Amino acid sequence: MNPPEDALAALRELRAGDLPTHGGRTLAYVYDSGLSEVDTLGAAAHALASSANGLDPTAFPSLLRMENDLVAEASALLGDVPGVVGSVTSGGTESCLLAVLAARDDRPSPSIVLPTTAHAAFHKAAHLFGLRRIDVPVDPVTFRADPAAMAAAMDDSTVLVVASAPSYAHGVLDPIAPIAAAALERGVRMHVDACIGGWVLPYFARLGADIPLFDFRVPGVTSISVDLHKYAYCPKGTSVLLHASAELRRSHYFASASWPGYTMLNTTIQSTRSGGPLAAAWAVTRHLGSEGYLSLAASTRAAVAHIRAGIADIDGLRVLGDPVSTLIAFTGDDGFDLFTVADEMKARGWYVQPQFAHLSSPVNLHLTVTAANHGSEKEFLTDLAASVDAARAAGPVVIDPAVAEFVAALDPASLTSEQFAGLLAAAGLGGAAGLPDRMAPINALLATAPAPLRERLLLEFLGALYTPS
Repeated sequence: MNPPEDALAALRELRAGDLPTHGGRTLAYVYDSGLSEVDTLGAAAHALASSANGLDPTAFPSLLRMENDLVAEASALLGDVPGVVGSVTSGGTESCLLAVLAARDDRPSPSIVLPTTAHAAFHKAAHLFGLRRIDVPVDPVTFRADPAAMAAAMDDSTVLVVASAPSYAHGVLDPIAPIAAAALERGVRMHVDACIGGWVLPYFARLGADIPLFDFRVPGVTSISVDLHKYAYCPKGTSVLLHASAELRRSHYFASASWPGYTMLNTTIQSTRSGGPLAAAWAVTRHLGSEGYLSLAASTRAAVAHIRAGIADIDGLRVLGDPVSTLIAFTGDDGFDLFTVADEMKARGWYVQPQFAHLSSPVNLHLTVTAANHGSEKEFLTDLAASVDAARAAGPVVIDPAVAEFVAALDPASLTSEQFAGLLAAAGLGGAAGLPDRMAPINALLATAPAPLRERLLLEFLGALYTPS
């Protein structure tokens, strides 16, 4: 056997090539409280329970107790309405999947009604569980769901209506109350995707922010998802799916006694579940408590306000919509390329997330702001202004018109894996060596491709990455 310290040294060497998860430099994918003891506590609690299995709560009653405690805490934060029950899941996508699964059998040939800004997890749920998806356009300026259009899209096949608090792409809060009222009138379930906002918007409200009700206090809301590994600052991956009643939750449970083994009982999509993430979340939420989260929310809110105002002061940048939470999306004028701005920010030690144009939403850069960003706002904005200047000086990213026309005309359904390999190589995505340092030329080419082709190209690239060399 190799010494344990050798394995850890090799792991540290591998991790050295990753984006930083602390310090507020990575404004996507990670949620950093800026408190080192939170990470230490989460890791220690994870280690204490990592070998326990959530498959059987009678065998590991500690996990049952911790899950019930977390569900109760989430319920108290999101309306404190009697009768609410829930499940702890592996993350926001699983919570959204289970919300759809719970509603699926309410009506034959089921459909779900979504604003076009709803998280792609609901697309995945419809694909996996065989539901028809009805996408409803949002307001082209505010990017908020249109209650009248959502109501008009419901029919006798609708089993679930979804709205966001807030939406990921733009950080705006959908008008929950009128959408929920329309769902209630039709006898349809209403899910609020508060995966991002559920643990921070209530604290923003306590700090004086004007946050419309979005939780179980709104008549018609039947389920809510809230991620603990986001603004509860718990280790990944934990989320809570809440239902307004046990009856509504029952249909996402699974049981099978029709085999010679143990009777299989599952509260989530997973069977075996490590107790590690659950214990880590339980410990972190108990350590921080309401006052700790209020303080973190205050730091985050201050950082959001500072960064948003600073973006507006940079010539050529414009914030999209009216974000009320912790997410900011901003676009630019025609004088520079936003993908180049992202590259320039990375060269300065910041990761900002590019988002492609979709319907009325232009190409933009997305920021996930956390408590760890408080105190470094000036440095971030200085580097952002310098990155915009550098992008202006560099000029537009030029894509050969013939290549762009060729790519736009491709049919992803008819192309072979070999042809895709050639396209990936042409786009700079060939092989399993990862991505180049400068992504602007690749993103500019991908932006010319219709969404289905872009999906297929990136799936092929993903497959190449997950092929052992």
